[in-house]
Amino acid sequence: MIELKSKAQLESIKESSEILVEVLNSVKERAVPGVKTKLLDDVARDMILSAHAKCAFLGYKGYPKSICTSINEEIVHGIPGERVLKDGDIVSIDVGVELGGYFSDAAITVAIGSIDKDTQRLIDVTKEALYKAIDVANIGARISDISCAIQDHAESNKFSVIREFVGHGIGLSLHEDPQIPNFGQRGMGARLKEGMVLAIEPMVSAGKWEAAIAEDGWTAFTKDKSLTAHFEHTVAITGEGPVIMTDGIM
Repeated sequence: MIELKSKAQLESIKESSEILVEVLNSVKERAVPGVKTKLLDDVARDMILSAHAKCAFLGYKGYPKSICTSINEEIVHGIPGERVLKDGDIVSIDVGVELGGYFSDAAITVAIGSIDKDTQRLIDVTKEALYKAIDVANIGARISDISCAIQDHAESNKFSVIREFVGHGIGLSLHEDPQIPNFGQRGMGARLKEGMVLAIEPMVSAGKWEAAIAEDGWTAFTKDKSLTAHFEHTVAITGEGPVIMTDGIM
């Protein structure tokens, strides 16, 4: 069942999103060569708690940390720890915030130090795919219109979309209906209605799309060890068009 949010509920989700934006921007600034991913998690947790909010990921289905840090061939759900970021790495940073029972979720992929042109292009195309998907998220469109926009942009640039993981509804829970695949044909799935809130999140691979799960039971990575990028916004469907609740991420 897809939950339609009232104007008051959208305002509360926006407040959660504003905290998330501040957190993600601060974490991004600290994502530099020589830093352990544990530090990024510590920074995010402390900021979220200082804002009288909760870390939406911490404890979710047993997840042990406050954010996800997925490096290079890791797609999503990388667990922060003692790993040190190196020049030439890319890291996807995924953050969720709960404020008073209202949830927001966003992710970015960050270059650590200097990266080559092909890797920068992967990051750029993935981010572009997110905004192309948001552009079609209007009342009356269908879920798969979002999916197709992501797939078309990624594949037209000779990349692959990850198929095992999807975007989702959000707002009153971290994960709600509907699921939003990053691939598919236009004109399929539920129609978008005013009051829907969606976490749209393309995950794109420089190689093949098949994924596997690491021994930690969480970290997903590409089977061919190709680099991946991940971007995500929390987006409200409104009569004035799609509204990016997590707008302002650098």
